[in-house]
Amino acid sequence: MTEMAWISSAISAARPQAMGALLRYFRDLDTAEEAFQDACLRALKNWPQNGPPRDPAAWLIFVGRNSGIDAVRKRAKQAPMPDEDQVSDLEDAESDIAERLDGAHYRDDILRLLFICCHPDLPATQQIAVALRIVSGLTVKQIARAFLVGESAMEQRITRAKARIADAGVPFETPGAVERSERLAAVAAMVYLVFNEGYSTNSGEAPARAPLCEEAIRLARLLLRLFQTEPEIMGLTALLLLQHARAPARFDESGEIVLLEDQDRSLWSRKMIDEGLALVDKALRHRKPGPYQVQA
Repeated sequence: MTEMAWISSAISAARPQAMGALLRYFRDLDTAEEAFQDACLRALKNWPQNGPPRDPAAWLIFVGRNSGIDAVRKRAKQAPMPDEDQVSDLEDAESDIAERLDGAHYRDDILRLLFICCHPDLPATQQIAVALRIVSGLTVKQIARAFLVGESAMEQRITRAKARIADAGVPFETPGAVERSERLAAVAAMVYLVFNEGYSTNSGEAPARAPLCEEAIRLARLLLRLFQTEPEIMGLTALLLLQHARAPARFDESGEIVLLEDQDRSLWSRKMIDEGLALVDKALRHRKPGPYQVQA
C-alpha cells in the first residue's frame, strides 16, 4: 500500500470515532464536519512529513477540536486560537486522547452519531443518506449510485436532512432504551448499506474500500453489544461476517469476479464463518425471523 493510500485508509477508518467525538464537543453537525475536514487536510500535509501518528483517530480529534474552536471564535469575532503546535504538545495531547478513546464514553460517541443521523424526524431515505455522508464519509456521487438517483438530487436530500436536524433541535444525548429500539431498524439499514458500498466494488478499488466493510462489521458488533437479545442485529452481524469471510477469494489474478461455486475456499476466513454461523443459530432460536437472518 502506498503512503497516500494508507493515509486515506486510516482517515476513513477513524472517521466515525472522530466525527462522534467532535459532534459531542460542538453539538453541531456542520461545525463537527468542517473541523474533521480541516483535520484531514492537515493530516495530508503533516503525516507524510512527520510520519504516521500513534493513533490516527486521537490525532484527528485533537487537531479537529482545535480547528473547530478556532472557527467558532472567529465567527464570534473573538481572537483566533493559535496553531495546534502552540496550544500544547501534539504528541502528548494525542497520547492523552488515545488513552480515553477506549472508554465507554468514547464508544458511545459513534452510536450517538448514528442515532442523530437516523433520527425519526427525518424520512428514512434522508436518515440513511446523511448517515452515509457524515458517519462513513461516502461522497455524494457514491451515495447517489447506491440510491439510483442523480447526484444533484442526492446533494439536495442530504442538505435538507442536515437543515432539518438543525431546525428540529435534535438532542445530542444518547437515547434511552425505548427510543433506541424504535430507531434500530434505520441504523441497521444504514450499516448494511455501508457494507454494500465497500463490498460492491471491483478488484482495483477493493483494497481502498475494504475499510468500509470492516467499519460496518465493527458498527454491527457495537449494535450487538447494546442490543444483545435482538435477533435481527445478530442476523445483520452474521450476514456481514459471512460475506466478508469470502473477500480474499472474490477476484482472480486478472481482477475478474469469481463465482461462489468456483472460489478457492481455503482462502475464506474460517474464523469469520464460524462466528457468523454461531450468530445465525443464536438468532433463529428466538423464532423471530427477519430479512437479515434470512439472508445470512
